[in-house]
Amino acid sequence: MQKILVVEDDFDIRELLQNFLQEAGYEVTIANDGMEAISIFSDRQFDLILLDVMLPKIDGFTVCELVRKQSQIPIIMLTALNGEEEQIRGLDMQVDDYITKPFSMPVLVRKIAAVLRRSYHMQNDGHQAIRYQNLILDLDSYTAVINGKGYELTQREFEVLRELLMNQGRIMTRQNLLDKLWRYDFYGDERVVDTHIKNLRKKLGIGFIQTIRGVGYKIDKEN
Repeated sequence: MQKILVVEDDFDIRELLQNFLQEAGYEVTIANDGMEAISIFSDRQFDLILLDVMLPKIDGFTVCELVRKQSQIPIIMLTALNGEEEQIRGLDMQVDDYITKPFSMPVLVRKIAAVLRRSYHMQNDGHQAIRYQNLILDLDSYTAVINGKGYELTQREFEVLRELLMNQGRIMTRQNLLDKLWRYDFYGDERVVDTHIKNLRKKLGIGFIQTIRGVGYKIDKEN
């Protein structure tokens, strides 16, 4: 049974989430605030974190930052803050999805299932790698290795880079990437792709991802 840590301070929402997720077949652990979430996460293993932003003691962004220092566990962030700035901040902190309140519980359950499926496939595919210049993209551990140094990627960062590398010489539009990677899970601005590209460039220090202005992105074929 897959285990989900739900971090939510609102009692009614917390109870609703717990009931729905348990009915969907997940084992649910509850944290009422950010400090409790970090304490529980440090002691136990989970498959996914469902994380509210507005929390007592320490907020969800801080919880996410602390978790990311030690784990690439999938994180779905829940928030009443629906501004673009807040969503970009969450994506910059490498959350796997960002859902604004109020939300549809059946849609949320489908999103959780989709993120967990991606996580499972990443962890259980046969060992393969894509090599490009000084980069090795490990399809088994979803890490990037550059000049012998390993870098952990979020699932979305990995998937975006993998698609660009598998389509060398082709321009991949933002919509191409959304349709292929997000499918029905996406409800938002296509600029989410730009955020993941920015994160990849910053994290890996790579310059071979070209921006095709007004269209999308491209990686040239390696000679």
